[in-house]
Amino acid sequence: MNTAAFTTQQRELERLLQVQKAAHLAAGPLSAETRIAWLDRLIGLMVDRQDDIIAAANEDFGNRSGVATLLADVFAVIGSLKFARENLRDWMRPESFEAAFPDAVARVEYQPLGVVGILSPWNFPFNLTFAPLAGVVAAGNRAIIKPSEFTPACSELLRDMIAGAFDESEIAVVTGDAGVAAHFATLPFDHILFTGSTSVAKHVARAAAENLVPLTLELGGKSPVIVSESAPIADAAARVMTIKTLNAGQICLAPDYVMLPEGKVEEFSTAAASAVAAMFPTLKDNPDYTSIINQRHYDRLRSYIDDARVKGARIVEINPAGEDFSQQEARRLPPTLVIDAPDDAKIMQDEIFGPLLPVRTYRAVEEAIAYVNARPRPLALYFFGQDEAEERLVLDRTTSGGVTVNDVMSHAFAENMPFGGVGGSGSGAYHGKAGFLAFSHAKSIYRQSKAPEAEYFLRPPYGDAIRQFLASAISR
Repeated sequence: MNTAAFTTQQRELERLLQVQKAAHLAAGPLSAETRIAWLDRLIGLMVDRQDDIIAAANEDFGNRSGVATLLADVFAVIGSLKFARENLRDWMRPESFEAAFPDAVARVEYQPLGVVGILSPWNFPFNLTFAPLAGVVAAGNRAIIKPSEFTPACSELLRDMIAGAFDESEIAVVTGDAGVAAHFATLPFDHILFTGSTSVAKHVARAAAENLVPLTLELGGKSPVIVSESAPIADAAARVMTIKTLNAGQICLAPDYVMLPEGKVEEFSTAAASAVAAMFPTLKDNPDYTSIINQRHYDRLRSYIDDARVKGARIVEINPAGEDFSQQEARRLPPTLVIDAPDDAKIMQDEIFGPLLPVRTYRAVEEAIAYVNARPRPLALYFFGQDEAEERLVLDRTTSGGVTVNDVMSHAFAENMPFGGVGGSGSGAYHGKAGFLAFSHAKSIYRQSKAPEAEYFLRPPYGDAIRQFLASAISR
């Protein structure tokens, strides 16, 4: 992009932010009715434009399962928006607290922050834009959205959808390359939500710090699966591979590696292959099997396989129809197990974001726990097993953004529970009431008592009464 064009985009971003901040100050807190009306508009967009959403996602990915798009980018979003619509009146109610004096009043009111900036990613372009908007709008805020440049068709559709339903002073979408996103993070928003990689999040955090803009960071990391000796291996393999092949594993919550008891690798590998074959009898031209987003990511994933093989890992490609993938238009990559990759292999160091699955073994569950704890805290952890004491041990001794037991990713669909990371996998949470709280300011308001002692409690000269009070109050 030339300098003049980039400067124009910078100015447009700054103008939009000023427009929305001015509108927020002029209008004051949005009423519950207005918030519900905005959520209704967003729901209407999802319903009315679902075919356009499928087409745009398919164009950007080269092939993207239409049903998967409806499930993840439409159905799930509508659920988030409806949940916020149904509950926001309750969330908005002030909370009362005990006060120091009987006739004093202490309460917390939830005030909109103002204008929230949303930097959304490419893997679920609509879900990871509209689902956060549920909390942003429920809390009474305005929003400016910068979607990913990796999905230009989806980004243009997002801009068209929002512009057709909202005034720019309410919600707006800006498009552009990574330079636009970098400038976006430097602006004095009232809050920024970033969903993406840990490496980019560091740049966003540094830029936002200049204006002390609070952040919600939804990142990822290497989410482990611990399979217990007590787990039915076939069920665990089927559930793991369901999510590892959804969107071709391009999910921040996708299982990143599996830890199996010693002696269970072959059983798991056979069950994984059977599960994939049941879902995808063919892969190469199967409309249900999604492509890798672009050539750079495809080459990155292929390099992980090559690197692991050179370093001694056993590569098990799951290719039910034995198809030749050397000549193809749409960057499809077969699900691949990478068995016993060493720790210095790239696939064991980087978040995979694709249909590759490292498999390792452990002798005792404490060994698996120690392996997880020696690495950055993941966005999710998955435990499969029927031993409740072992499950409790894993839950108590590991830290992750969330956990699903005996399945993969299910906790993210519980709209009434917070969703977010911890440490290297993010900070802050949204979904449901957690989203409302994340994008609200909890303002403490105290109305003082009319009792004389309330007025004179802190005022000199200090006499015997205050000394006697302190003597009795300062105790164990």
